[in-house]
Order: sequence, then C-alpha cells, then structure tokens
Amino acid sequence: MNYQWDSTFVKLFERCLERYRSGDGDFNGYYTEDDLAFLKSIGYKPRELFDFVEDLGEGGVPTLTTALMIASVRRDYFHVMMKGEASSHEIKPDELPRKEEGLEGYVWLPRIIMKARGKLRGELDPDIMFCCGGDRRFLSNNDIAPADFLRAVWSAGDDDSNIVKFVKSQANR
Repeated sequence: MNYQWDSTFVKLFERCLERYRSGDGDFNGYYTEDDLAFLKSIGYKPRELFDFVEDLGEGGVPTLTTALMIASVRRDYFHVMMKGEASSHEIKPDELPRKEEGLEGYVWLPRIIMKARGKLRGELDPDIMFCCGGDRRFLSNNDIAPADFLRAVWSAGDDDSNIVKFVKSQANR
C-alpha cells in the first residue's frame, strides 16, 4: 500500500466525487472495507476525505491536488511522529479559538494553528475541517499553500512564534 498510496488516494477521491456529484451526499456508504483500511493506514478518517470531496463538488476548491498534498503531510506525520498509532483525543468545535481572534495582527491565525495541529495528529472533530473556506481565505491572503502551512506547523512544534515568522515570510514575498 505504500508504493502507490497516492494513486489509491486519487482513485478513491475521484470515485467519491463522482458519487457525490450523482446526488449521493451520504458519505457513510461511499467506502468499502478496503477503502476504510486504506484511510486508516494513512491516518485519515472517512469524513476527512469527504469534506474535500464535498467542497470540490460544490465550489471547485480545494482541488484534488491540494487534498492529496494535505493527505501526504498528514500521512507522513502519522507514520513518522505518531508511529502509525491513532490519537484518541478529539478537538471539539467549541475548543477552537474564535474566528476573529488574532496573533501578531493576523486574524484567524490562532484558529488555523490549532486546526493544523489537530489535522496533523488526526484529532479534529468530524465537524471541523482543516482547509475550510475560512482557512483557505487566510492562506490565500497570505500566499501560503495549505500543505506548506501544515509542514510549517509540524516544524514549529509548540512554538507559535516560528509559525508567525513563517506567515510573515510568505506574506512579504
């Protein structure tokens, strides 16, 4: 499953997108046992994939390429940092910083940092999506690819000042 995991992801994504576009919005029926085993092997939950399928199906963003790049960072973190063991912790929507909260002048930054850390660890509640519309707006306004932001958060560890430096460096290019 490792050598061509990306091809497996793309095929699964495209199959789910086709099903979604045909009018089937209940992702619970999208996956076979093999699909679920594959998602588990990359540290993904069924709803995580569906959120990207739904957003692409409704608004054309984020793209399949963006979804694959985000999944790649998550998969790497899952295997390298978490040694393939899923976390039992789950971040609930009411635990996220408020949308209007800022850090060093960047509104939304505290929220997206928490979501990125949760995405890396696979700890987001099913009702929280990393790379939702608000996240995409923040990332676009600061010229940051979503997967690059995840890598920067991974690299920064618990040091938010390094994330701020990264955001500033990207926004000022």
